[in-house]
Amino acid sequence: MKLFFVSAAVLLLSATLVAQPKPWVVPANFKSIKNPIATCDASAKAGQALYAKTCAACHGKTGLGDGPKSKSLKTAMNDMSKPEFQNQTDGEHFYKTKTGRGDMTKYEGKLTDDDIWNIVNYMRTFKK
Repeated sequence: MKLFFVSAAVLLLSATLVAQPKPWVVPANFKSIKNPIATCDASAKAGQALYAKTCAACHGKTGLGDGPKSKSLKTAMNDMSKPEFQNQTDGEHFYKTKTGRGDMTKYEGKLTDDDIWNIVNYMRTFKK
């Protein structure tokens, strides 16, 4: 009986450890890169249109992580309005959008760098 409880505890701990996403390490040169697209209404509007086509299905219309595809993904979608997201640099968001990882689509070759920067500017509008 004791062996059963120990085995159950080990399985629960293993499942918890497996479910935790690994930190997404962004290279230093991307963390410090500056967004070359000025934050303005035109950029946010362009970013909004691109976001609606490429991001909203998973991340939700307003970045809450509640898109229609989000429930079918292995990785939980983050709420883009929270400080954990908003405190990352533009370069970090650019890198993650461009390179992708796991469920996150790689947009390199699918979107131009300017398109990605416009999306980054739009995601900044999700601040609470």
